[in-house]
Amino acid sequence: MQYKTETRGSLPTYNKVSNMNIFPSETLARIELMAAENAVVIFSLSTCCMCHVVKRLFRGLGVSPAVHELDLHPHGADIHRALLRLLSCSSGGTSTSPGALPVVFIGGKMVGAMERVMASHINGSLVPLLKDAGALWL
Repeated sequence: MQYKTETRGSLPTYNKVSNMNIFPSETLARIELMAAENAVVIFSLSTCCMCHVVKRLFRGLGVSPAVHELDLHPHGADIHRALLRLLSCSSGGTSTSPGALPVVFIGGKMVGAMERVMASHINGSLVPLLKDAGALWL
């Protein structure tokens, strides 16, 4: 994207807007690699009660998710910011929870935050999704 800048008495110049501050490519690549390492991947905070609930849900279903505690990860703050951006893009810019963690990936695809995971569990679409990803063999 380009935008026009002018100063009084000068000719207009064009500058490129960099998306590096919004979506750093190395952070997105890191998220993709982390999300692909297991059938179910949870980005979490070690002190978050809702994160604990989602981890317990998956373990109760017999799934062994890969869990990344962002408050203990060296790049956790950057990953958290990028996940918030991804969530706001996937939900049309409306996020209901301020922290938006946990964020769950199943089969390398982002399912969403806790509300989306719980809704999928209640409406019965979570187990088939886990089976398709190879996380359950029931």
